[in-house]
Amino acid sequence: MPESREIDPSRLPQAVASLPGIEAVRRLAERVPTYLVGGVVRDLLLGADGADLDVAIEGEAEALSDLAGYEPERDELFLTGRLRVGDREVDIAQTRAETYPRPGALPEVRSAPIGEDLARRDFTINAMAFPLTENPELIDPHGGLEDLRAGRLRVIHDRSFIDDPTRALRAARYAARLGFELEPSTARLLEEADLSTVSEDRVQSELRKIAEEDDPARALQLVVDWGVMPTLDPAAPARVSEVTRLAAESPWREWADRELAVMLAVVRPLPQIRELVGAEPERPSEAFRLAESWDPAQLLVARALGAEWLDDYAKKWRQIRLEITGEDLMGAGIPEGPAIGQGLQAALSGKLDGELAGREEELEIALAAARGEIPED
Repeated sequence: MPESREIDPSRLPQAVASLPGIEAVRRLAERVPTYLVGGVVRDLLLGADGADLDVAIEGEAEALSDLAGYEPERDELFLTGRLRVGDREVDIAQTRAETYPRPGALPEVRSAPIGEDLARRDFTINAMAFPLTENPELIDPHGGLEDLRAGRLRVIHDRSFIDDPTRALRAARYAARLGFELEPSTARLLEEADLSTVSEDRVQSELRKIAEEDDPARALQLVVDWGVMPTLDPAAPARVSEVTRLAAESPWREWADRELAVMLAVVRPLPQIRELVGAEPERPSEAFRLAESWDPAQLLVARALGAEWLDDYAKKWRQIRLEITGEDLMGAGIPEGPAIGQGLQAALSGKLDGELAGREEELEIALAAARGEIPED
């Protein structure tokens, strides 16, 4: 069981006061009831620094229309606006209630007070609010504070996973990040999650959030262990773990998109990536030809699966450039066309393999290849 945490809500006002941009947000509270909600309250209670602002207002957003830095905006997510704070933007959401017309459907929403807004949320630890008023007190109608102390992840109502099965993936993400365990009744209710009732886009959105975590493999292992996503390859967590390790090291750290590589590792790799893993290039030029057309994230997945030769490609070979260009070949009498590319490719292969040094040798080989004097590999 997770160890009980020492959490003192009396420290919350001081923690809130230290948040970047909070004074600008307090200007909202001069016009409408304004609250910090959800993740920011949870993280501040846990002692996290630099928590992202998550703001909700009660009442009509029109009251903010002439506020400096505020831009009204409405969309299907019931977003009511954005507040510009320096070089960042803070989303401002109107408090609302939700009803689900059928399992897995997008919710129908209506304006509602803060209590109903908190009741629609996924887990108790995300269903707390802190009002930006004088003498504020934590609003915690569902026992989120005690669940935080106990390291416990608990849904607010019995239909939570039926209404929105993607909450099962969120549960894995929070449990992995925070080191929490499912409350027993929540673990039983999790069995009712049916991800086939939601769109693939919504599932992918949750997987992308997992990919952004410091340890995405841990969350994915929970998804596998809980059996909430039967289509997930059981080998995915191991692949993702290796991708994450490599992505934190040079040369991949400076080059490959980590989150994209994690997402690619979640699914069974393409047969072509498997071919890269099985390849044994004998020369740098051969390795270059095998790898050059692939995205760095795809190459990172191949490397995670065992293509160690890609380390040298990422470190050295991909950065090698010729001193000559196609214009040099045309200036030497080669007409514009495929011969130019053939000549440059021959010169690059020679340079990669250490057979050429300097501009003159590059031009000599390139011209010979462009004229057909060197057979193509």
